[in-house]
Amino acid sequence: MESKLAERVELIEQDDRHGASWLAREAVEAVCEAVEMGEDPVALAQRIVRARPAMGAIAGALGRVLVSGRSDEQIIEEARAVIESRERASKAIAVLLSPHIQGTVMTHSNSATVREAVEHTPPERLVCTVSEPGEEGRELVEALRGDELAVDLVDDSDAEHAVETVDLLLLGADTVFRDGSLVNKVGTSGLAQAAKKAKVPVIVACEVIKLAPEDPRDPGEDRFDLTAPEHIDLYVTEEGDFPPHEIAALIDRTPFLHDGYALLNA
Repeated sequence: MESKLAERVELIEQDDRHGASWLAREAVEAVCEAVEMGEDPVALAQRIVRARPAMGAIAGALGRVLVSGRSDEQIIEEARAVIESRERASKAIAVLLSPHIQGTVMTHSNSATVREAVEHTPPERLVCTVSEPGEEGRELVEALRGDELAVDLVDDSDAEHAVETVDLLLLGADTVFRDGSLVNKVGTSGLAQAAKKAKVPVIVACEVIKLAPEDPRDPGEDRFDLTAPEHIDLYVTEEGDFPPHEIAALIDRTPFLHDGYALLNA
């Protein structure tokens, strides 16, 4: 493996700053580089997926690329399509979320999909958690301030109390299992439970490539946790709105998810 590709793969395996969508794009581009260099793209994809078990978007994107065909041309063509479709997906999700974004909205971590949604439909006020240990919430606040959007930052220790005062808890996703369980930034589970107890709606913005045709399991990385489906009201994807119990049906009608995971886990 040449040094440039090796550096890209190492970044994907060790990165703790970027979200699942960004890393999925990097992984897809790494596989394209491997194809162009004559390396085995499946072996490389399997290595990346094993290194990032909590990032379902990586497995979803790579699986879709690799099951599209076995020729180098087909793989590279599908890789371009996946990158373009991810951008369209986030725009579609932002539109579908628009009716739900009212009053004060709270979010956790720094989801690119959530950011696009609140930029498309600014709430009266956005509350961001600091999101330790990476403090991604600070990055989101800095990015959004000045966009005519009132943004507040709240310490993680105060987040479960603060969520009782908002109108919506809007979350991103790293992986969504077929039962509707959510893998996301550590702290998500407690926040979602507090929101449900306070009767605050919990909505997750999630591209279809983040869905995993598997039963829930431990995220395998300390900076993530697992939120049970009963603490989530709705998933909004580019394919529409789905309560947690309907995620399995969406997965079952998306063949590349099953075929991709089978190939990557072989």
